[in-house]
Amino acid sequence: MKLSTKGRYAVMALYDLAREAQTCQENKAVSLQDIALRQNLSLSYLEQLFARMRRAGLVESLRGAQGGYVLGQDPKSITVSMIMRAANESFKSTRCSSTAQSGCMNKGATCATHHLWAGLEQTVDSYLNSVTLADLLQKDTVLRACGVVHGH
Repeated sequence: MKLSTKGRYAVMALYDLAREAQTCQENKAVSLQDIALRQNLSLSYLEQLFARMRRAGLVESLRGAQGGYVLGQDPKSITVSMIMRAANESFKSTRCSSTAQSGCMNKGATCATHHLWAGLEQTVDSYLNSVTLADLLQKDTVLRACGVVHGH
């Protein structure tokens, strides 16, 4: 079971964008270069991710000298699951495809513990669907107020 950097970086980058919108001028565009520097991410990788986020309607790009990206929706309506799907990331714990009519083993059978892993996938998916960017921002605010988080 592994979550690739694609999904983690997409969530980190949109969180950064949402945090900047919250702490700075609303609708002020944020450059990918700034996000890359703050989050220690590759700029070219972010460009690819943000192209996907833009197609999914999660961000909007603004051109010009003060150009960059802004959130395309309210942080309360953007779930972590939406970000992961836009990045083309999925949490997979079985070998079965979602469209397969047969199981993960030879001759269409499912493995002995298939239901355990499928249940884990459903639990993770449900959790990621329940957490929004606004929730992440709120948790960050609470942790900073309590002195738990000391940096970006």
